Amino acid sequence: MNKLLIVEDDRDLLEGLAFSMESEGYQVICASTMEEGLKKFRESCPDFIILDCNLPDGTGYGFCREVRKTSQVPVLMLTARDTEMDEIQALETGADDYMSKPFSLAVLKTRIKKQLKRKDAEFIRFSNGFYIDRSTCRVLRGDREISLSTVEYRLLTYLIDNKGRVVSKEQILAHVWDSEGRFVDENAVSVNIRRLRQKIEDDPDEPVFIRNIRGMGYIWKEI
Repeated sequence: MNKLLIVEDDRDLLEGLAFSMESEGYQVICASTMEEGLKKFRESCPDFIILDCNLPDGTGYGFCREVRKTSQVPVLMLTARDTEMDEIQALETGADDYMSKPFSLAVLKTRIKKQLKRKDAEFIRFSNGFYIDRSTCRVLRGDREISLSTVEYRLLTYLIDNKGRVVSKEQILAHVWDSEGRFVDENAVSVNIRRLRQKIEDDPDEPVFIRNIRGMGYIWKEI
């Protein structure tokens, strides 16, 4: 069963979409604000996002930028305005599709099915025997799934995206934590690196994948 996250501040539209999508066999998760939507996105790793452009505490564009930091889950953006610039902005911030209100429910369902079919055909990221499906936030080593917290997942994907390159604690803090507007100190990096090693390294005390370059930072070593 595919999970759909619907982020829409119009309560009637939100309830109508949820009912219609549940009748199609989807598991539906609802949110009416940007903050609530991002929280549920990180908790549930949905397979598809229906996203309103205008939210009480932000915009769909900002929401989409946050999603794209960790996931390539398909996003379809809804807007009350039908202008070329709105569509361009939606696509440039990472949306996969765009529809203006009012819209055809039948067309929306067809577009969702098309995007999900394309997503299912995408290959997941591979490095050192680890497979990372960014659309579902799943991490596997061989055929064994590794359970990671949101912070551990973001940390792992950031290191792999920068494989072979030393990233400082300051860079890790800026990417993994500061984008959420929370203040943490450098000790949080060391603590979470240690936890991540315990889950992915054969011997956490003698790490092979995540190396510490003293005085500089950390590096994901491709072997």
